[in-house]
Amino acid sequence: MSAATTVLRFRELTELESVSARILEFGKHIPIWLFQGHMGAGKTTLIRSLCKTLGVTSSVHSPTFSLVNEYISADKKVIYHFDFYRIKNEVEALDIGVEEYFDSGDFCFVEWPSKIEGLWPEHYLLINLSLQENGVRVLEAEEIGKL
Repeated sequence: MSAATTVLRFRELTELESVSARILEFGKHIPIWLFQGHMGAGKTTLIRSLCKTLGVTSSVHSPTFSLVNEYISADKKVIYHFDFYRIKNEVEALDIGVEEYFDSGDFCFVEWPSKIEGLWPEHYLLINLSLQENGVRVLEAEEIGKL
């Protein structure tokens, strides 16, 4: 069941601060964010901007090999950043305790969530990021399920 949807379009990286603020306002009550998009669509760059907007001062990078990175926001909240691109199956995600992360109530930003589709929670923000031929990025965010 879809509760709400928003679509944002942007071309320049300088627009990411505004895009991040808007999408955080839209999804502030949803802890699990699933980021879908082709390689190079800008998922990691968007997550980096979201973390900056949340006040993270440490380096934000894709946890491609570690599977999960942990960041601390300005208000001392934890943000988890997952990248499941390289996992072979959902067991690997279970082995790192993905369900406990999802149950934490903290922001969990997940790249390549299709690799763990059977583990998605009942309530999440689904973000589809695409790059059009004209250089415009389209971000579609849809709240799925209810608390």
